[in-house]
Amino acid sequence: MNRILIVEDEARIATFIEKGLRARGFTTNWVEDGTNAIAMAISTKFDLAILDLGLPGKDGLSVLEELRGQGLTIPVIILTARDDISDKVIGLRAGADDYITKPFSFEELLARIEVRLRTYNPTNVREEMILKVGNVSLDLRTRKMQINNCEIELSAREFTMAEVFFRHPGQVMSRQQLLDLVWGYDYDPGSNIVDVYVGYLRKKLGSQSIETVRGMGYRLKI
Repeated sequence: MNRILIVEDEARIATFIEKGLRARGFTTNWVEDGTNAIAMAISTKFDLAILDLGLPGKDGLSVLEELRGQGLTIPVIILTARDDISDKVIGLRAGADDYITKPFSFEELLARIEVRLRTYNPTNVREEMILKVGNVSLDLRTRKMQINNCEIELSAREFTMAEVFFRHPGQVMSRQQLLDLVWGYDYDPGSNIVDVYVGYLRKKLGSQSIETVRGMGYRLKI
């Protein structure tokens, strides 16, 4: 199981990332400032770090330079609102492995995490590349679904929602959880988009595949 360090001073964003990563089987630790980030990274074995630049105390660039100066080689993905090319160049030259600007898509962040982990330690991200529930399988590498070995077409968003359900078979997932994990932390919570996409998946998996739990959310029943 991969352990990821999240260095982010905005609680809403950090919580959103933590929920998404934990739902996909990662272990996470969150720190809000640069000084504690350095101490945590040195004292605990992590497989990857997500690093904001605008931190209280030591800023993210100083954190990165100190970690690299101490010989820490774990992949670091900078996640920041700074979108100038000069900032990206400085961050990458300081030792970052990737650079993502806010606002961001969780799906993109996850994909970049998987790429960096595969490069850093190829054995870790191969643990669970095919999710199976009943006679249905999801291949996370090819992003395809099969029912009884027959391939079923899914849109990118349908696949992401299916992945959330397949990682939590039998567990009730609230509409807010699904909204956060599939659409992102800044999506309108009053939207009915979750219900619409559950309907799409039911048409492809079977009308009884996803149960509505009144007042709570949805549960995969395959």
